[in-house]
Amino acid sequence: MSVWSGYLTLILEGALVTIKLTLMGSALALVMAFVAGLARLSPFFAVRALATAYIEFFRGTSIFVQLFWVYFVLPFAGLTLTPLQAGVLALGLNVGAYAAEVVRGAVKAIGREQTEACIALNLSRYQRMRHIILPQALPLMLPTFCNNAIELLKGTAVVSLISLTDLTFQAQVVRAQTGNTLIPFATILVLYFLMAWAISTAMRWLERRMGRGLDGMRG
Repeated sequence: MSVWSGYLTLILEGALVTIKLTLMGSALALVMAFVAGLARLSPFFAVRALATAYIEFFRGTSIFVQLFWVYFVLPFAGLTLTPLQAGVLALGLNVGAYAAEVVRGAVKAIGREQTEACIALNLSRYQRMRHIILPQALPLMLPTFCNNAIELLKGTAVVSLISLTDLTFQAQVVRAQTGNTLIPFATILVLYFLMAWAISTAMRWLERRMGRGLDGMRG
């Protein structure tokens, strides 16, 4: 029993790495989502083209290939990253490309009359985006952002391929040392589910809170 408690500790250490990857990757993905999503709405062709190229490239290529490029190829260009940094960068850029289209779609969903009213009030493009459009668009983004965050959580398993000691890597270590497949992989199955459930619960709470705030603003 004491042996298995040691293996459980190993898996929980992997869970901490997975949580760190998820939080840091989600932060990067959120930044890239707003940068690229709003850039797609830019009046400047060059800005729109650059954002479109980023989105199409990261949506159109495999996360496995992206991770290998970040970790194994970038050092040839003089940029060497740790496994954690490579994982965060690859996951953040990949999921951010999907989330960017969520941002663009939510902003476009706000009625044109809102923009026309802002122009009538002589608000700048930044002012109408910051104070009028985005506060109404954010609640529309949250359900899909929740899905994106869960997909990123599940995607963290790929970092085991570059020997980062996440949940999946540690489960493989335990399986190799004990010859038991059921216990370690059943354990990480439950842990992944609990983390996904925590993300869903937090996002639903945030969605309700932002919805109330928006109702108050409209009222």
